Amino acid sequence: MKVDLYDFELPEHLIAQVPLKDRTASRLLALNKQTGEIRHQHFGDILDYFNEGDTLILNDTRVIPARLFGTKKDTGAKAEVLLLTQLEGDRWEALVKPGKKIKTGAVIQFGDELEAVIEEEGDMGMRVLTFRYEGIFQEILDRLGEMPLPPYIKETLDDRERYQTVYAKHEGSAAAPTAGLHFTTELLEAIRAKGVSIGFVTLHVGLGTFRPMSVDTIEDHVMHEEYYSLPAETAELINTTKARGGRIVAVGTTSARTLETVARDFTGKPLEATSGWTQIFIYPGHTFGLVDAMITNFHLPKSTLVMLVSALAGRDHIMAAYEEAIREQYRFFSFGDAMFIY
Repeated sequence: MKVDLYDFELPEHLIAQVPLKDRTASRLLALNKQTGEIRHQHFGDILDYFNEGDTLILNDTRVIPARLFGTKKDTGAKAEVLLLTQLEGDRWEALVKPGKKIKTGAVIQFGDELEAVIEEEGDMGMRVLTFRYEGIFQEILDRLGEMPLPPYIKETLDDRERYQTVYAKHEGSAAAPTAGLHFTTELLEAIRAKGVSIGFVTLHVGLGTFRPMSVDTIEDHVMHEEYYSLPAETAELINTTKARGGRIVAVGTTSARTLETVARDFTGKPLEATSGWTQIFIYPGHTFGLVDAMITNFHLPKSTLVMLVSALAGRDHIMAAYEEAIREQYRFFSFGDAMFIY
């Protein structure tokens, strides 16, 4: 299956640069995955699509200020580090720029209180590094680090919390699960009041969000590992929901990938608490084991995320919906509008 099948032309002015003042003020394109019918609404209308007995699954990961700017200790040359995965203690997997010039053994300084030693080299700027410092690492990172906004966002984010969901809890992500940015505490309470259960999973968003596909054929692409966790209470909630015929509604591709990883591991058995590392790559041909519906944003052309939503709704329906969204001037990507696939 060719990657080019998921390409489309997106006018640059449709790439949302700043979040809306009201999280729920974004537009909502509702797509019926069976018929392809499209409705244009606003995100607050999402309430109309929930049924009593459904369960909404949210990814409660929290973004860390993972982008650090420093200098090479020996030359004073500028260097940028994007933290991706904490391996153990002070060892991290990271993207480093300029990748070709920062080799094993190099030391990068970040002000007077933090430095990193490059231990291993990987492809495309990937490095394993160890930090050296005095004090508490998280406090230092909060002072020195910046929120790792995607490269297509050129504007400065004044309020860090606008790149966090209101339910963000477990620190570890290098990017926000952006479909969740549309929710407020009040909207979540209104959803509960309608008889919908809410459960949480954790998937720490890593390299897969930042690395473009470099292959021509979908089947040749290898996803980067990301850490996930399904707590016992969410496992029980999903079991109960499925037993009574309710729907599982995933908020975002990260929640969907977590649920489908778990579905694969527990095929034919009740879910239990579990955690681990997933490389699951969902594209058309995938049979969904848990996810019945999904709230998501509009994604980059030829991305694994467009392929995931195409697996749920069908490529033709997704590409038609994206064409409609462009025609109707929807806002795209992280701070953009939302789609509900049901």
